[in-house]
Amino acid sequence: MNIPNLITIIRILLVPLLAIFLLEEKYNLALLVFIIAGISDGLDGFLARLLKQKTRLGAILDPIADKALLITTFIILAVLGVIPQWLTVLVVSRDLLIIIGFGILVLTGRRFQIAPTYSSKLTTVFQLVTVIYFLGLEYLLWLLFLQDYLIIATALVTLVSSAHYLILFFRFMGADDGDKNALIQSNNNQT
Repeated sequence: MNIPNLITIIRILLVPLLAIFLLEEKYNLALLVFIIAGISDGLDGFLARLLKQKTRLGAILDPIADKALLITTFIILAVLGVIPQWLTVLVVSRDLLIIIGFGILVLTGRRFQIAPTYSSKLTTVFQLVTVIYFLGLEYLLWLLFLQDYLIIATALVTLVSSAHYLILFFRFMGADDGDKNALIQSNNNQT
């Protein structure tokens, strides 16, 4: 077990603590845990590159940690009425769509590499900003006018990313073996 993967596992272990703070409506503490998790996300990636310790396990664990944090936060905030439920449905549906797509690729014996696209990275940024905004709203009251715009922007980038992954999935499923390798390389160049 290398240091970057250990940091990622610690980030996964922060999810229950985050959930407890959210359910108890201790948004200051939830925000602190969320920020610590965000810093650890940047730190594990930086260390993996610096120490040349990128691993397949890390490539799998990192998005799982990110999704666990985001999905947990969105679901609890929606249940508590802090953010719109329809936005949470979009966020969770996109991630389920990606997981189902990967599952189909695995079940059909397709070779692929896990690599986020630009639209995926942009979606993650908007979702993170949305969570931070709502968790820190008591400190950001002067930005209250941005709330609806942020919700709409997050929804739009989530929909665009969903559509992009669907397009890539159907292209990949319809490609022959030579085209699949080219598709994997072109998508890796997007990260």
